[in-house]
Amino acid sequence: MCEEHGMIEPFEASQVRDGKISYGISSYGYDIRVSREFKVFTNVHNSVVDPKNFDDRSFVDIKGPECIIPPNSFALARTEEYFRIPRDVLVVCVGKSTYARCGLIVNVTPLEPTWEGYLTLEISNTTPLPAKVYGGEGIAQLLFFEGDEEPEVAYADRKGKYMKQVGVTLPRM
Repeated sequence: MCEEHGMIEPFEASQVRDGKISYGISSYGYDIRVSREFKVFTNVHNSVVDPKNFDDRSFVDIKGPECIIPPNSFALARTEEYFRIPRDVLVVCVGKSTYARCGLIVNVTPLEPTWEGYLTLEISNTTPLPAKVYGGEGIAQLLFFEGDEEPEVAYADRKGKYMKQVGVTLPRM
C-alpha cells in the first residue's frame, strides 16, 4: 500500500538496524526516523507557553547528528520521511520502546486521511538527567488503519493548517 500510493518517501522496505535505532518496515507498521533538525525548549526568555500566541524564542535550533534534551524538558523535531496519507487511511504514532525505556516519550497527533507533509514530533525527556536523541535513526512507529469507507470530510477538504508542512512546525492558529 505504501509504495502503491507513494505514502512514505523515502520508503525503507526492510528493517534497518546496523548499530542504529531501527527504522523501516515492521510487522504491522513502519518505524520512522527523526531528522537532524531539532528545536529544544528553553525558558531563557521566561515566555508563557501559549498555543494561540506562541513565542518562537522559546526554542533553540539544533542541527546535527544528535540532540541533547535537558532534564524535564522537550524538543520538537521532524521526520526524515514525507507522508501522503490516502483518503481511507488513519495513522497513529507511538514511541519506540528503546527511547521509552530511557524516559523519552514521543507524542504526535494522528495523521488524518489526506494529510501530507513532514511529521512534527514532540520528544519529552521525563528524566532528571539530560537525554540524547540520534538524528537519522528510528524514533517512533506508525500504525495504519484502513477504513471501510472514506470520510465525508478529510484533512485536505477542510484545508488543515498543517498541510504540507516542511520543517519543524510550531503551533499555528
